[in-house]
Amino acid sequence: MKLSEFKFDLPEELIAEFPSDNRDESRLMVVHRDTGKIEHRLFKDIIEYFDDGDVMIMNNTRVFPARMYGNKEKTGAKIEVFLLRELNRESLLWDVLVDPARKIRIGNKLYFGEDESLVAEVIDNTTSRGRTLRFLFDGPYEEFKKKITELGETPLPKYIKRDVVPEDEDRYQTIYAKVEGAVAAPTAGLHFSRELLKRLEIKGIDFAEVTLHIGLGTFRTVEVEDLTKHKMDSEQVVISEQCADKVNKAKLAKKKVCAVGTTSMRAIETSVSTEGLLKPFDGWTNKFIFPPYDFSIADCLITNFHTPLSTLLMMISAFCGHELMMEAYQEAIKEKYRFYSYGDAMLIL
Repeated sequence: MKLSEFKFDLPEELIAEFPSDNRDESRLMVVHRDTGKIEHRLFKDIIEYFDDGDVMIMNNTRVFPARMYGNKEKTGAKIEVFLLRELNRESLLWDVLVDPARKIRIGNKLYFGEDESLVAEVIDNTTSRGRTLRFLFDGPYEEFKKKITELGETPLPKYIKRDVVPEDEDRYQTIYAKVEGAVAAPTAGLHFSRELLKRLEIKGIDFAEVTLHIGLGTFRTVEVEDLTKHKMDSEQVVISEQCADKVNKAKLAKKKVCAVGTTSMRAIETSVSTEGLLKPFDGWTNKFIFPPYDFSIADCLITNFHTPLSTLLMMISAFCGHELMMEAYQEAIKEKYRFYSYGDAMLIL
């Protein structure tokens, strides 16, 4: 398939700037692949589609406050620093993006905080906007981590045009987030409330946790018409033995296995045995799923509504079937569903 097949017109007003008042009361579109039927529900109704022994695979990554603002030495120019990942804990080396990048050269120092109590030196250029920073901090690592958490803000995606508000710290995080390391939330999971998880648990649905630390590559635009030439950024994945056992037991018992979000789907499709079962895994994935693709593990998927031309949309197309997906998206636009991170959800059965 070609990039141009993933184009559609999305009205600006359908981009959700804020989450729904209650996590589990966002809207839910249910798409049945076998019949092509499309239903309109609320997210909490999802419980009606699952039974005792079914498994939901959730990404337990935790978003850290990755966006910081510093001032350049001498000029005092305000610089946005987006922390991508820690390269070396002892040396406090971090891989970051800077904006505006043209002003930031090797050797420059950046000062953070009102009291300028945190300083970083630029030690390398990695890409046009990418830099390697060495933070200069006296004190134990825990204190350094506390400091960057205090100075950082919730890294809402750029297409949310408003300022960050205190509520985002909680709402741009799943309630089951555990392992810190993501710079973007696994957004399909944002719809689960504590009450809904409890009700699912009482009904006998089991939860298997994977970890995939989402990087900014998830928002990177595809710039090649031939999809086979697109390269995904690598992201860190951990699938425990306990998770693999839960999933495989459900598969062998012919129970539903549902991936909660495209990141959970990418994680599990990265580590499949020759028998089509899930294998434990600890490493990195740059897997890019686009049509045609045979999925091995999950037979249903919970996801949000994605941007035109995005890799996430391509995965949905591969799972749902391209024509049915495009029909569902046109229906979503007509029915004024909310799109992107804080938007509504879709269940593909």
